[in-house]
Amino acid sequence: MYRYDVIDKEFVADRTAEFREQVTRRLAGEITEDQFKPIRLLNGLYLQLHAYMLRVAIPYGSLNSAKLRKLAYIARVYDKGYGHFTTRTNLQLHWIKLKDAPEILEHLAEVEMHAIQTSGNTIRNVTADPYAGATADELDDPRVWAEAIRQWSTLHPEFAFLPRKFKIAVTAAAKDRAATRVYDIGLALRRGRGGELGFEVMVGGGLGRTPYLGPTIREFLPTRHLLSYLQAIIRVYNRHGRRDNIWKARIKVLVASLGAEEFGRQVEAEWEKSDKAEVDLPDTELARIRGWFRPGFAKLAPRSEAFEAAKAADPAFARWTRHNVHPHKQPGYAIVDVSLKVPGQTPGDMSWEQMEVAADLAERFSLDDIRVTYQQNLLLPHVRLDDLPAVHKALAEAGLATPNMELISDIIACPGLDYCALANARAIPIAQQIATRFADDERAEAVGELKIKISGCINACGHHHVGHIGILGVDKKGEEFYQLTLGGSGEEDAALGQMLGPALPADKVAEAVEQMVEVYMRERRDGERFLDTFRRTGVAPFKEAVYADAH
Repeated sequence: MYRYDVIDKEFVADRTAEFREQVTRRLAGEITEDQFKPIRLLNGLYLQLHAYMLRVAIPYGSLNSAKLRKLAYIARVYDKGYGHFTTRTNLQLHWIKLKDAPEILEHLAEVEMHAIQTSGNTIRNVTADPYAGATADELDDPRVWAEAIRQWSTLHPEFAFLPRKFKIAVTAAAKDRAATRVYDIGLALRRGRGGELGFEVMVGGGLGRTPYLGPTIREFLPTRHLLSYLQAIIRVYNRHGRRDNIWKARIKVLVASLGAEEFGRQVEAEWEKSDKAEVDLPDTELARIRGWFRPGFAKLAPRSEAFEAAKAADPAFARWTRHNVHPHKQPGYAIVDVSLKVPGQTPGDMSWEQMEVAADLAERFSLDDIRVTYQQNLLLPHVRLDDLPAVHKALAEAGLATPNMELISDIIACPGLDYCALANARAIPIAQQIATRFADDERAEAVGELKIKISGCINACGHHHVGHIGILGVDKKGEEFYQLTLGGSGEEDAALGQMLGPALPADKVAEAVEQMVEVYMRERRDGERFLDTFRRTGVAPFKEAVYADAH
């Protein structure tokens, strides 16, 4: 994990002190809320339905035990005892008092964390594959590049006031676990013809009111030119992006209006005239950053008798390993998903006590490394096979061992109208109702991979456009209804979902999901995933099942 240098520490401390002064002025009535708003947003502080919400940056989803314990402390002392992990791998605290915000930022600074650029029209938190540094299918550790982008983009003077917020994701494996096609810029590491590393560059993805999958504007960019090429992309956007209409301000609209080919041509022209040597990362700096991402693995046997014996003796442990434990690149280790999706509870929420447990497990069993995933779960990336039974026991005791990764109850959901002032409808209760219907482990396992994603408004924080089943909350004359889409994917087979039919009232959504699952179970062939069956049959049988009573 990257560690702050002296400049980083001084910068965060100065920024926190500056914000304290502004909060003091606001509390004294010296500045109005309208005057204070741009200041608080630049420090990750939102005013939501019931209270202030603080969004804490977790760069590329990477935490250690000290950081997670500090988040637990803040949740316990300054919030209602829990936090909410988001699809941007950040942590949101929804019950913050304004007077406490500077003190919270000081606590974060003690463990090299902050909330800078988690809001506003700037380059936001950079995300990456949560399996980084642990999976055998990656070409390089994407966190190295994500960290380089983070350092380059933080308070970049040219890009501090973009037409709209800007998001970047990085992956290094054929399996896209970072949803790169739905980002403003998606970067996928590829191997060139001569074996050298480079990036496929995708620009103009995004969800929200008008969803787009980002087209590739460059098939192969040598890694040494990453920052100068990003600069060229954002300069073209900064120059031509709409500032007169918030709904047309994202780079996806610019790319769509110009066309990917013309946008790419303008980027290439801007890049060619730039001083690449002045912008691109020197080899010495890249080596310094890379040095922070080299865990010390032990030499272990590839097979663990203790692990195999535990699987044979305990069906619950065996089920958990089938769904929550994944192969590691290092013999004798495993990657462990930590589910934050107990059926009936709020997806992505974690109590301070659970944070403490996860921090202890990371320190004892995962080389002091824990990750946040965009699916709103956590992940222990480096667990010895011998230690899996002990890890499972501790997780189970803390309510963190639900064996449902990528199953129907592993639902992504935004906070919705329970918290967010932008939402039209609640997302959390719908997720709870669906998950409860499929709480039986055997039934969920029989259904198999099925990704449900729910948003409480068109801003699509729940990624509903790319859910196998997507659910969007809409307002119909003051009542909450839900629009369903089918066939979306945010992975390497990225696709936008197809609308099923008229929006349904809240009390019909879980039933509709169950009806669609029944269609899938009837129609699937040879163990197909839900997504594969839908792509083969089309929407008709699912639509017929859901709307049969309307005919």
